[in-house]
Amino acid sequence: MTAWLSFLVFLCSWNLRDLVVEACTCVPIHPQDAFCNSDIVIRAKVVGKKLMKDGPFGTMRYTVKQMKMYRGFQIMPHVQYIYTEASESLCGVKLEVNKYQYLITGRVYEGKVYTGLCNWYEKWDRLTLSQRKGLNHRYHLGCGCKIRPCYYLPCFVTSKNECIWTDMLSNFGHSGYQAKHYACIQRVEGYCSWYRGWAPPDKTIINATDP
Repeated sequence: MTAWLSFLVFLCSWNLRDLVVEACTCVPIHPQDAFCNSDIVIRAKVVGKKLMKDGPFGTMRYTVKQMKMYRGFQIMPHVQYIYTEASESLCGVKLEVNKYQYLITGRVYEGKVYTGLCNWYEKWDRLTLSQRKGLNHRYHLGCGCKIRPCYYLPCFVTSKNECIWTDMLSNFGHSGYQAKHYACIQRVEGYCSWYRGWAPPDKTIINATDP
């Protein structure tokens, strides 16, 4: 009987662990929306980390050296710590210490900056020139626009402030061509449209990526 109970406990714990592993699911989001929906957007280098005893799995506190802030000046002009879940299954991010500069976006809660897998974070040297331009200026211009994902054709603009995001048609999601090279900018009279910036035209899929 004892052995059987032990087996049941093991089985239940195994099933729970499987459920936790599947717990983090993120909806694809264009970098511009990730920028506009964040309280804090910074470029920083991680210089330390510490596991805090918060919550059932703990919270990882990263100490960062802030290189530049792109959003959040009025909320927190200087960021020293970034908090995230210690477990990747709960959408915690893993950042390497003293190795890379990162773009990090997050929300502020009770005076602390939190980020996760569903936020936009990336090694700085992996960002495209258009994305860097977007962080400096262009994404700000589009925060009044609405980027609407298109999962299957046909897709239509339903209001003047919409841009249709077609990366999902090729299963690229947030790392697709539009995400890497386009910003949705507000023009005259409140109309929004895609702005290509510095990216060369992709003639092979121009209908899907050049609305």
